[in-house]
Amino acid sequence: MIAALAIVGVVATGVFLWVGGHLNPLFAAAEVGCTDSEQLVIVADTSIAPALADIAKDFDAASDACVETAVRAQDSADTAAVLASGGLEADAWIPESSVWLDRMTATAASLGQPAPEVAVGAPVATTPVVFAAPATRAAEIATEPVTWARVLTGTLPTILPDPEASSASLAGLLALRGHSSPEDPRQFAGAMIELGKSIPASTSAAFGSLAAAQQPSVVVTTEAQVAAYNLDDPAETLVAAYPADGTVLLDYPFVRLPAAAEEPDAEEPDAAASDPDGGEAAPTHAELLDAFETAVHDGADRLAAVGFRAADGTGVLDVAGLAAEAPPAAEAKLDAAAQLEILRAWGVLTLRSRMLAVIDVSGSMEEPAENGLRRIDIFQQAAIGAMEKFSGEVELGVWVFSTARNGDLDYEDLAPIAPLADLAHKQQIAGIIQSLPARLGGATGLYDTTLAAVQRVRESYDPEKVNTVLVITDGKNEDDNGIDLDTLLAELAKMDDPAKPVAVIMIGFGPDTDLAAMQRIAQATKGAAYSASKPEDLGTVLVDALSQRTCRPNCG
Repeated sequence: MIAALAIVGVVATGVFLWVGGHLNPLFAAAEVGCTDSEQLVIVADTSIAPALADIAKDFDAASDACVETAVRAQDSADTAAVLASGGLEADAWIPESSVWLDRMTATAASLGQPAPEVAVGAPVATTPVVFAAPATRAAEIATEPVTWARVLTGTLPTILPDPEASSASLAGLLALRGHSSPEDPRQFAGAMIELGKSIPASTSAAFGSLAAAQQPSVVVTTEAQVAAYNLDDPAETLVAAYPADGTVLLDYPFVRLPAAAEEPDAEEPDAAASDPDGGEAAPTHAELLDAFETAVHDGADRLAAVGFRAADGTGVLDVAGLAAEAPPAAEAKLDAAAQLEILRAWGVLTLRSRMLAVIDVSGSMEEPAENGLRRIDIFQQAAIGAMEKFSGEVELGVWVFSTARNGDLDYEDLAPIAPLADLAHKQQIAGIIQSLPARLGGATGLYDTTLAAVQRVRESYDPEKVNTVLVITDGKNEDDNGIDLDTLLAELAKMDDPAKPVAVIMIGFGPDTDLAAMQRIAQATKGAAYSASKPEDLGTVLVDALSQRTCRPNCG
């Protein structure tokens, strides 16, 4: 009790407060003549916050004013979301890239909120996008030039942290698109599907997965993140590989938040006039914020020591795993339209799917295509390739159909809808694909099978996934004993539930498909219909079916 009274007595004098073995600076300031400290709050991306906290500490110590600058580390994605939803109690924000300002504005618009009125200052630092590789495997990876082109072709195994949360990943996707063929949009879409097969929760998680990767792999990241990892004394350092075909530079702008961005009130009494001693006026809050921004710009050497380049992208670094000289940055910029377009495409291509694949095994699948192979042979090749594109989080089931396969039913259930992460289930589906030639026979019972497949997916609907029926056929409906097209469309309309959509994707290949009927079925379910006039084009059609999901029901 005596100790408690002693502490209270000390607090009452306004001198100091002993907390956890140190003096609280608010009260310590009073000991040198400060009656009150001015508080600056800076929210900074986690990648740069530690360095800024050191600069802030020295700034406070060197200032003639009574100021306490708090640097709060927070992921830029989280800060952008908080600002978009209504505000943040802070003076300034230093995000990892100006793209987060565009994301903040877009998010505010989606919430029906006005865009926050911020004042964007000059960048305090920059960092280029690079590939990170384990030091022990770097030579193996670099037997060929490390390029975005290798990522596109799949010859450089690449791990991409979620671009919804990583500006480095988003910038990487923009660079990847810039190096893809403008004549073949499937190339970029296919690369995104491959990258989306496994999405680490964070850059740290991506770095951790490098050691376990079966093939020598790289992570899309930044110089600054590689530096932070290596400066933490890991068991194995990382090496930054600079894309030989160019990279993108991320900036760290000094952004004044709404309260700090406002002009001072003209009616506010002059600080000097309110000084009872008539001495020099204390700096205003805005002036202190100006001074801190200047201190950060003047701290370029301290930022370089932890892996950041200067605001113009130049500078020499002396950090393990990084090149001393800055790489030439690509001209591409992450403008708002480009980034939102890429994020929409990424969101579509990486949606976790729950799919029932319904495969035509009618007798016509025996017929040869132009290249001499049977239609079923070509489908097998395409199906094996498709299996490799799906992530383990995709749930897939398989039916085959023709006519009267199972009593009066035109379809046969060969594999339930289950995750491909289950190795036994994946092997079961691979075995079904291999067995298809032995299952051929009969006509094409398209309409009865499609209706039954939609009903089956609805019975076990999963609201956390995209629920889809994928129908692959080489013909048109030939079941005279089944329902007709109008009846099928009427039944689909009865089942339609906007809260539980089940899209039907129809892929026809060969010259005998009824594309008009497939389009009507797809439109009724807000799905899509595709036609591969040559069966050997089937492998590319699957990428179209996935990548154009956003355009339904009006895909070109």
